[in-house]
Amino acid sequence: MLKVEELSVYYGDVAALRNISLEINSGEAVVIIGANGAGKTTTLKTISGLLKARTGKIVFQGRDISSLAPHEIARAGIAHVPEGRQVFTNLTVNDNLRMGGYLWRNDKKKFEAVYQNVLELFPRLNERKQQMAGTLSGGEQQMVAIGRAMMTRPALLILDEPSLGLAPLMVKEVFEYLTKLHREEGLTILLVEQVASVALKLAHRGYVLENGRLALSGSSESLQNNPRIRELYLGVGTANHAQ
Repeated sequence: MLKVEELSVYYGDVAALRNISLEINSGEAVVIIGANGAGKTTTLKTISGLLKARTGKIVFQGRDISSLAPHEIARAGIAHVPEGRQVFTNLTVNDNLRMGGYLWRNDKKKFEAVYQNVLELFPRLNERKQQMAGTLSGGEQQMVAIGRAMMTRPALLILDEPSLGLAPLMVKEVFEYLTKLHREEGLTILLVEQVASVALKLAHRGYVLENGRLALSGSSESLQNNPRIRELYLGVGTANHAQ
């Protein structure tokens, strides 16, 4: 579904990504893990068109999307749930979700069908649809952000740190929703996540970024059993392991 080839991204003269290549097959859940500053968010922003690569290519469903604008990439079928949720706090849940359905603004019947589907997927949002988004808990705001992205009916959902700032119980609930979207709705997911133990349970495969480079890739099981990954990202192993 998605193929990223030899991608390099710079902020001015500073390289944020160096020759990154990865791919995602239809129906997969794939996670990118790594320390702060490794290039994870940059990868997602480049895929969704918010940043432009200096070199490399991004191919989505057989189409080169490297030069497309963000709204064109959204229309092509990629929805991006950004880091920090970025919901419209001064609008209701209902209004946040409806803003996500701009692709269907000229097709009222389609718009309402998509909207009702999202409310069915997220019963808690249905209960709170007239509530101001800024009054919700962090976990509920994350559901709004995911629901807003689902209003585009994406083929690929990419999420940046969905657990950020959430209590452990809410992390569990958010990932239960993601698991439902993936396994029951068949949604393909690309996920950046620092809580690697949770993300690797959802994902089929993973990539590890270190200092803007691809350091390792493999099945979730192989990464979970890798001693270096266990120590650096899963909190298992000896504290004096070579960094």
